[in-house]
Amino acid sequence: MKRQLEQIAYTGLALLVSTGAFANPERWQLNMTQGVTATSQDVYQLHMMILWVCVVIGIAVFGVMFYAMFKFRKSKGAVPATFTHNTTAEVIWTVIPVAILLVMAWPATKTLVRMADTGNAELTIKITGYQWKWRYEYLGEDINFISSLTRAADEARQLGSGIDPFTVDNYLRDVDRPLVLPTHTKVRFVITADDVIHAWWVPELGWKQDAIPGFINETWTQIDKPGTYRGQCAELCGKDHGFMPIVVVAKPRAEFDAWMAEQKAAKVVPAAVAQSPPAPVTKS
Repeated sequence: MKRQLEQIAYTGLALLVSTGAFANPERWQLNMTQGVTATSQDVYQLHMMILWVCVVIGIAVFGVMFYAMFKFRKSKGAVPATFTHNTTAEVIWTVIPVAILLVMAWPATKTLVRMADTGNAELTIKITGYQWKWRYEYLGEDINFISSLTRAADEARQLGSGIDPFTVDNYLRDVDRPLVLPTHTKVRFVITADDVIHAWWVPELGWKQDAIPGFINETWTQIDKPGTYRGQCAELCGKDHGFMPIVVVAKPRAEFDAWMAEQKAAKVVPAAVAQSPPAPVTKS
C-alpha cells in the first residue's frame, strides 16, 4: 500500500512539472479574476476585504486556541476553572462578531444595489438560453442571431472523431457568432430560457445570471476595455451542458456602430433580392 501511494505521489508531481504548473503560477488560478468592468472590480475588492477579515479572525481564534492548549495543558499541572459563565466575555464575543458583520455588510449591500440598478442603459439585449445554444436579440435594433459552439470544436468533441482537441483554437470556448458590445456603454440584459434553467456567465464581467423559462431576469454591464471575453453556461442543463460557451467581443463605439450597420445591411440585401421581380425569360 505504501509503495502504491508513493507511485501516485510521484506521478502527480511529474504531471505538475510536465504541465508547467510550477513554471507558471498564474495558471494555478488561486484567486478571483479582477475583470474588466466596474462591477467586477467592486466584487474583487469586496472579496479581498472579506478574505483578509477572515484571515485575521482565523489567526486570532487559532492563536488563542493553541496558546490555551499548550499553556494550560494537564502535563504542566493546569487545573480547570470552576466558573460557569462570564458576562463580560459573553458580551465581548457577541458584540465583536456583530460589528464585524456590519462592517462587511455595508459595502456588500452597496455593491448589490449597484448591480441591481439597470436604469439609464443605452442598449438592451435579450438573451435566451436553449439546449444548447444562446440567442441574442438587440431590442429595437432588428438584430437577432443564434450563437453556438464552433463546428471545429463540435466535430473534435465527438467520440472516435480522431481529431486532436489541442489542434482546435479555444477548444470548447469559442462560438460561431459572438455577442458584440460597445465599450464605455451601459448595456442592459434581459435574460430568460426556452426549455430548462441555464445561467449566463462571463467571469470578467463580474456576475452571472440564471436564465429561467417563464421568467425575465435583469442585469447590466459596462465594459471599459476592448477585447474578447469568454464564459459558459453555469447551470447543469442537460447532456451537452459543457458545450454551450459564451463569447463577448467588446469594441470601441465607432467599431461597434460599423458592426451594427453591417448586420442591418446584411438583412436588407437578402430581403431586396427576395422581393425583386423575376428576370424575363427570352425565347430563342
